[in-house]
This record gives sequence, structure tokens and C-alpha cells, in this order.
Amino acid sequence: MTKFTDLNLAPKVLKAVAETGYDTPTPIQAGAISPALEGRDVLGIAQTGTGKTAAFTLPMITLLGRGRARARMPRSLVLAPTRELAAQVAENFDAYAKYTKLSRALLIGGTSFKDQDKIIDKGVDVLIATPGRLLDHLERGKLILTDVKIMVVDEADRMLDMGFIPDIEEIFKRTPFTRQTLFFSATMAPEIERITNTFLSNPAKIEVARAATTNTNIKQGVVMFKGSAKPKEPSEKRELLRKLIDAEGEACTNAIIFCNRKSDVDIVSKSLNKYGYNAAPIHGDLDQSHRTKTLDKFRDNELRILVASDVAARGLDIPAVTHVFNFDVPSHAEDYVHRIGRTGRAGRSGTAIMICVPRDEKNLEDVERLVKETIPRLDAPGGKTDAAPAEAEKPEEKPKRTRSRRKPAPKDDAKAEEVKPAEAEKPAETPKADVKAEEKPRQERNRGGRGRGNDRRDNGPKVVGMGDEPPAFIALSFAERAKG
Repeated sequence: MTKFTDLNLAPKVLKAVAETGYDTPTPIQAGAISPALEGRDVLGIAQTGTGKTAAFTLPMITLLGRGRARARMPRSLVLAPTRELAAQVAENFDAYAKYTKLSRALLIGGTSFKDQDKIIDKGVDVLIATPGRLLDHLERGKLILTDVKIMVVDEADRMLDMGFIPDIEEIFKRTPFTRQTLFFSATMAPEIERITNTFLSNPAKIEVARAATTNTNIKQGVVMFKGSAKPKEPSEKRELLRKLIDAEGEACTNAIIFCNRKSDVDIVSKSLNKYGYNAAPIHGDLDQSHRTKTLDKFRDNELRILVASDVAARGLDIPAVTHVFNFDVPSHAEDYVHRIGRTGRAGRSGTAIMICVPRDEKNLEDVERLVKETIPRLDAPGGKTDAAPAEAEKPEEKPKRTRSRRKPAPKDDAKAEEVKPAEAEKPAETPKADVKAEEKPRQERNRGGRGRGNDRRDNGPKVVGMGDEPPAFIALSFAERAKG
């Protein structure tokens, strides 16, 4: 069996690794570290939770052992799709490089430009950044990438899938052609792999598991759920989530709940706290310091439930997560692999339960097609949910509301049916002989009006003309004009 001592890592790196309690590398680490130390490009594909971060951090520290960085010219660059993942890479670097003199800088959004500029001006060996913030510094002329010797793209498929392709291309153009490039990801679709081939030169491809596979030590399941009515479905779905958590009992020591929308993250978190669950939200709209504090509480077991968007699905190393609940079926099938990969890490067992409503069934089919397995269907805790009784009540309540709102309508219709024949017969039975000839057209025309206009006998003469005796001043004006 291969050990870290067999991988030609620097003694100071081996000492730091030993202090972490690991002596045997994972398959992705054993396969990627050796070619990386030889200076080759690496394309690493492995399911999440297998130690990809150490697979590029350890050889990077060893290779950068000699030399010194100049101001604003980092010697290596690590790109990560999210702030949390970038911060985690920085923590790993600090742990493995603590016996070396290497320096690093973390460039992510939500932190001060001035503080970051001060660190860059001193010169850093390792620059860890998200693409957006890195480009901001490049456009401000605060960074020069011509001295980058090693470039790492972590979660490569996510970086490209999130629309970072133009940013990645721009960053690569600013790095030297002779750089060493390492790509790591849990999934690698064929079209994504074709793009990565433009960035890598004859890479050593390390694929320790089939792309888009899930850990066998994760117990998976999905509950097919249909609400009693569309307006009631969200609250009934949250009730089902609480029942699922309760059904796991003491086995669920902590859990991450994933939602597709940020707004649902906040709603689900508030709902859980309302019913006595210790929960907190984390998503991209929250301040970075707030997100960091929430993650620290979750890691320290001060927080039992973390309600998250997919910002927390990629690469976060929280090893002791017992459960993952997918409140929504992910829109992108690849996200399912990353979400449930938050549990069952480092050889532990885990549980992943998903709720699927009828409109998400197509997404569920995409997930099962990707992982090439059928996710077991689970019964809701306690048998049927409250949706069934609510559905029986629905026909009784809706007509009651309808009758109260439209109660006058049947009376009006009945009245109209009674009155209409009478109105139709009226002209034939009681014709008025004393109506003047010149008034008949006026009355017939007024029948088309509404309201009391039909009862005003003088409306017609006022509109048609001035009557038989016009005012004297009007006649006088006509007479004067005639004379003129």
C-alpha cells in the first residue's frame, strides 16, 4: 500500500501531513501527486470527498520550496468557483505549509481591496482566488501573472458550467505558456473535457472513479410528494421535511438541507427555527463574514442544521455531516452528486434523502440517468402526509367560497329570465298612441342606454336642437349675420 512517504514530498510537507493524522493517501492523491511533482499537467476526476484539495496542495508546496515571490507577481495560482471553497483551500495550504516560509493571499469578494492589495504588494507564493475578484485586481493593474509557474483550477466543471469560460480564458492568456496546469473535478462532461484540453498539454489523466458516481456508503432515497393544493404545497412540503428529520432520530446529529432558490433557503431556515430546530441559512446574498461565522458554528457543532443553496455544495470539507436533505431536486443533475457528497466523507457512512414534487420528476430522471442508478423510493414518515385529508376538504371549501362571492349572480340571472319575456311583450300589449311622431326615434334610441337615461323624456330635445322657441339673443345673432 502506498504511503505519503513514498511520494517524494518535501520533508517539511510530510511532517505537516503526519500531524493531521493521515499516513495513507487516497486514490486521487496517490495518482495525482507523482505526475504533478514531475511537472506534468494533470486532469483529476474523482467523486467529491476523496481529498482532491490535498492532491494539488501537497505537490505545489513541494515544488515552490525553492525561490521567492516578487511584489505583485505570484508564483502559483489556484482558482475556485466559490468564496467558501477558496477559503477552504487557503486553510488546507496553511495547515500543510506551516513548516515552510511560503506565503499566500486569498482574493475573494466581500473583503476589502486595500487589505488584499497590501498582501499582494509584499509578494505571495500562492494566490488563491475566485475568477471575478482576480479579474478586478488585474484590471486595476495590481497583479501581474507572468511569473505563475503552477496554475490550478479546482472544481473545473463547475467553473466552466457557471459561465466562467470567458474569465478563465482571459486569465489563462495572462499566464505564461510554460506554466504547469492542474484540473480537478468530481464530474467531467464530454463537452467540458473538450474545453479543458485547450488548457492542458498532454495531461496525466487520473480517474479513480467513474465520473458522476456517488459514494457507496451513502444511503440514498427519495420521497415522491404531491401537495393537497398548489397554495398549500410549500407549507406541506416543509412539514414533510420536519417529519423526515424527526424520523431519523438521534442518528441525525447534523444535516445540510439544500434548496434551489435563495429565497427558499431563508424561508425553510425560519420555518425550522419556528418549530424548535437549530438551523441557519447560507447563500450567496449573505455577507461573507456572516457566511464564515455560520460555517464555523456548523463545524463546531454549535449549529445542527445548515440550510444552503448550491454555494455550499462544492468542495466544502465538513467531514462529520451525517445527513443531507434535498428539499428540491437540483436543476442540474451534476449538483446532486456534489450535494450528497457533503455526507459519507472520509470513509464514514451517510444518508441522503430527497423530496420530489410532480414538477421536479423530469429533473429526477436526469439525476438517475447521470448516476446510472435508480434512487430508492421512500414512504413518507407515518404513511401518508396530511395532504390526503386536505385534498378531501378542498371540494367542500372552494364551492362555499364561490357561492358567497357569486351569490347574487343566480338571482340576477333568474330575474333576467323573468323580466326579459315581459319586456319583449310590452311593446306589443301596451303601445302608447299619444307619443309624438318626432319623439319615437328618440325613445327607440334611448332604449340602448343604461341607468336612468331611458326615463328622461327631455334628453332628446336638448341634444337634437334648441326647441320650438329659441332664446331671443340667439335669433338676434342669426338675424344680424343675415343682414351682414
